[in-house]
Amino acid sequence: MSTSLLALLGFISWTLLLLALMEVLRSRLVVTGAVPANAFDPGNSGLSPFMQRLARAHANCLEGLPVFGGLLLVAEVAGKSQVTDPLAYVFLAARIVQSLIHLASTSPAAVTARFTAFAVQIGVAMYWAVKLLGA
Repeated sequence: MSTSLLALLGFISWTLLLLALMEVLRSRLVVTGAVPANAFDPGNSGLSPFMQRLARAHANCLEGLPVFGGLLLVAEVAGKSQVTDPLAYVFLAARIVQSLIHLASTSPAAVTARFTAFAVQIGVAMYWAVKLLGA
């Protein structure tokens, strides 16, 4: 499996891990009677700030998956993974760092760091797109 496909699998797995964590925490709230099973909304409003950040971190992954994952798949299908392989793990690390910062805090410094991690992903994706278009 190419580095690009491993990074894509990592991205999907990270997204799944965030979802599983959210569902474990939601299930605990239901089982303990703290929240009715039908009271959850996608943003976890009315729940703890951490649960709200977790929902957004998961949504951020889902929002990025078609673009970032799409580029990785295009490279693989086109036989051009040499374009995406060198930065695939950089991209994945930046995605995970973005999510972890999102989970940890919404302080101004954390938001700036989170944006920086996202900017790295955008930069990598733009580089990949340009290289794939010209390859």
